[in-house]
Amino acid sequence: MIIALDGMGGDHAPGEIMNGAIKSLLEFEDIHIHIYGDEVKMSPFMQQHERLKVVHCSEKIESEDEPVRAIRRKKDASMVRMAQAVKDGEADACVSAGNTGALMAAGLFIVGRIDGIYRPALSPTLPTINGQGFVFLDVGANADAKPVHLQQYAIMGSIYAQQVRGIDKPRVGLLNIGTEEGKGNDLTKSAYSLLSQAPINFVGNVESRDLLSGVADVIVTDGFTGNMVLKTIEGTASGFFSMLKEVYSSSLKTKLSAAMVKEDLRGLKKKMDYTEYGGAGLFGLNSPVIKAHGSSNANAVYNAVRQARTMVEFDVCGTIARTVGKVDAE
Repeated sequence: MIIALDGMGGDHAPGEIMNGAIKSLLEFEDIHIHIYGDEVKMSPFMQQHERLKVVHCSEKIESEDEPVRAIRRKKDASMVRMAQAVKDGEADACVSAGNTGALMAAGLFIVGRIDGIYRPALSPTLPTINGQGFVFLDVGANADAKPVHLQQYAIMGSIYAQQVRGIDKPRVGLLNIGTEEGKGNDLTKSAYSLLSQAPINFVGNVESRDLLSGVADVIVTDGFTGNMVLKTIEGTASGFFSMLKEVYSSSLKTKLSAAMVKEDLRGLKKKMDYTEYGGAGLFGLNSPVIKAHGSSNANAVYNAVRQARTMVEFDVCGTIARTVGKVDAE
């Protein structure tokens, strides 16, 4: 199994990308990693491994680049070459911490969409209080959505939760402003009906205040709403830990208290770190494409590679294609 890795994507590239690749190779003996990027810039961080290959690329897609234009014009960019390797069968999956929009464009226009999937969905796994986590889609691949798109998101998310996360009969919820069946706008009302007919374990509407309580294993919504909810959760978590740090550093008493609960606080922070679950999968493509967080360190890169490996191992993309084909045929 070969995982293609964008060596130039992310805030801490290429050093943390290289470290994450080596960690992955040491953990998984059944994978090879091909890192795409500038050999000169990567050379100070280079580490030797028999299953590691560096592919030189003369260009890089920057965070401020317009996604589609960059994909079309920068043919020798690390992200483009990485996606092309998957398209050409030279790699089984790809991972990047770079420009999100550009990666979605590369996935759509180079790797290609599964027949029958109308729109791919960007889906991270977010933490819950009980440590189980939930698959959340879409968080921004498509700002607008139709009811049938949400139905396909639900099917894809359910397959991922079952095959990658190992959840038997994952509970699928529809994000809404109330739990009653008749709640919501035209989109959610129509989507409710379609999800009730889909081959999933649909548990009905869920409210945003219940997301972190583990109310469902998969939660679907349109990309506009999902992106706002995701950033609200990120901002709230960041603000909470900042306030906690301020409280524990305000006096000698609190500093002594902080020293006593230091490891517990680290455990809490790790529990709420969604990069521990891997990156955000771009579901609905012919092969696994994983978007790691832009600030990914070596551990986050490792988790994203692990996620891609599992998707390949359990043929998640193939299962999605077969399941969606059956639904369309009915």
